[in-house]
Amino acid sequence: MIQVKEFIDTDSRLAEKRANAFLANLDESQVVQVCYGSMIKQDPNKLAQQKSAILIVYKTSKADQQS
Repeated sequence: MIQVKEFIDTDSRLAEKRANAFLANLDESQVVQVCYGSMIKQDPNKLAQQKSAILIVYKTSKADQQS
């Protein structure tokens, strides 16, 4: 089964760190694709901050889905 996991920067956590931790738990053969994008988010004070988004497409077995 193909699954998708998305990681987005928040004010206190970086997407890269969480995505790397998630990938460390996958076997290399499970990874289908990793996509990266960035966006500019404006806060109420009109200050711009860059946010990263990482999308991981990976394979799971049916046995994983039953647990």
